Amino acid sequence: MLSLTNKRILLGITGGIAAYKCAELTRLFSKAGAEVRVAMTKAATEFITPLTMQALSGNRVSLDLLDTDAEAAMGHIELARWADLVIIAPATADFIARVSHGQADDILTTLVLATAAPIAIAPAMNQAMWSDSGTQENLSALSDRGYHIFGPASGEQACGDVGPGRMLEPQQLLQHCGNLFDVGRFASLRLLITGGPTREAIDPVRFISNHSSGKMAFALAQEAAAAGAQVTLVSGPVNLATPDSVSRIDVESAEDMLDAVMGNISGTNVFIGVAAVADYRPKQLAHEKIKKDDEGLTLSLIKNPDIISEVAKLSKGPFTVGFAAETNSIIENGKQKLLSKKLDLLFANNATQSFNSDSISLTAITSENEFEIATANKNVVAQEILKLISERINSKSAE
Repeated sequence: MLSLTNKRILLGITGGIAAYKCAELTRLFSKAGAEVRVAMTKAATEFITPLTMQALSGNRVSLDLLDTDAEAAMGHIELARWADLVIIAPATADFIARVSHGQADDILTTLVLATAAPIAIAPAMNQAMWSDSGTQENLSALSDRGYHIFGPASGEQACGDVGPGRMLEPQQLLQHCGNLFDVGRFASLRLLITGGPTREAIDPVRFISNHSSGKMAFALAQEAAAAGAQVTLVSGPVNLATPDSVSRIDVESAEDMLDAVMGNISGTNVFIGVAAVADYRPKQLAHEKIKKDDEGLTLSLIKNPDIISEVAKLSKGPFTVGFAAETNSIIENGKQKLLSKKLDLLFANNATQSFNSDSISLTAITSENEFEIATANKNVVAQEILKLISERINSKSAE
């Protein structure tokens, strides 16, 4: 279910016998790449334990509206804001009645009223309760408000009756939930991105580095994850928060970055080398602080590994995208780098105008042509970059 990758699902469980199916539903959500949090009514805990749901979701289960620990941490309002989708499964006749009248007397009804996310309910009740005019009126009211009603199915019920009222099976609910989201252009892809500078140690307190802030790489990681990709970000030393749904590996030197890249390249569909990797490192590392000498200091430097070249020359390597931060002859130098390193796509820019800035302009360069991406916020530019990468991948696949 690629459309659920990186989605935040809030699963609400009410007090019906079908609550036991929520264990499997939670497992399926997690397997599809979603993050799941669970809220339960008091009655729900009589059918399936909070400990079971905590173990399966990997997150603390919300049980009480006035929970001191929860309010000190995320709280019910923050949980309502967190969700990309709220699904109530099973949704009993009582819960449907209460929420249809705007009640907020427990954690679950409060979350439903407080969220701006889409809300889906999976009714589960006796066939006579389902057919009752009061239940149907309540469902109609919820439907008019934009709630998604999934089911119910018809069949044998726990009470022995036969008819409509069975909660849909977990796999069916998974499919319905996935259909509520657009599949991102990178939903089937794994991306590996490098970003930030590297630091090449001279001695325990000094190093060679550059002015890269890492902002472009982090913007790309954020936008790629939002487009459904599974993103791993290998970052040099930067002061930036990890984007949601992105796996981050922190490194220091060029050799550290190469090791992290090659250790995670298997199964990668797209590699984007944004990092400003130091071209050279000291030939020898002093193990004690070098004392100041009035005559000066001479360092002997050796070349660092060329990470993007190592990736590009893999026999079954990923679609490889490079960046060239230049100070002169930007397009010419960019073209040379594209060809010499055998890259699929390259983005060149003026290094003096982009380091530590929130905005950037780029020239996209392919083996056939080049064109400009106008100056804009790096997240906006990241969206344009990903669009171009997607188009090039599709074009390459069609050849």
